[in-house]
Amino acid sequence: MKVLSIIFAMLFAATSIGAQSLSPIKLNEPDKNRGTSVMQALNARQSTREFSTEKLTLQDLSDLLWATNGVNRADGRRTAATARNNQDIDVYVIMEEGAYFYDAVANELKPVAAGDFRGLIADAQASVKDAPVSLLVVSDISRFKGLEIETQKQWGALDAGIVSQNIMIFASGCGFVTVPRVYMKKDELKKALNLTETQIPMINNPVGYPKVN
Repeated sequence: MKVLSIIFAMLFAATSIGAQSLSPIKLNEPDKNRGTSVMQALNARQSTREFSTEKLTLQDLSDLLWATNGVNRADGRRTAATARNNQDIDVYVIMEEGAYFYDAVANELKPVAAGDFRGLIADAQASVKDAPVSLLVVSDISRFKGLEIETQKQWGALDAGIVSQNIMIFASGCGFVTVPRVYMKKDELKKALNLTETQIPMINNPVGYPKVN
């Protein structure tokens, strides 16, 4: 047990050191006047698996994350609904330089781990790795109190799907491309991001500008 404790401590320290090499990113206030109408966005919605490698501007990243699961009311409620408003969804932002946690209340990206983990998101689908940003939608099912674990997982999957839909509608309405995916290297992502046992990676959405052929 003592040896295991030392190993876990070393892994935690390595993750902490990696996060320290990244700086927090303060996001801009979202531009709520951009984009097409909802009906036009729905008409344009499609899944795209090829991306420009161009990095998103800070404003584009800020708007994307607010649309994904940002705070849209003074009481802290979000742009995406969750069962009983348990707010079980956490969004991790995977970019070339590292992984960040989207703190919607502070409107900030908090460093989690340095390094390019987009390959863990892409898994065997190499083209997806070209996306400059991948949003990993995680449900912390421990936030559903008094429910059987299977019900917790079902509710978490539903909430993740709602968040993913927000990403897709924003993308199609504002000139981005994305695709919802369940394929990813979940176990390796959980280790890299130091997720708990109750934090389940549900869906990922690579997002970028359209690739110009």
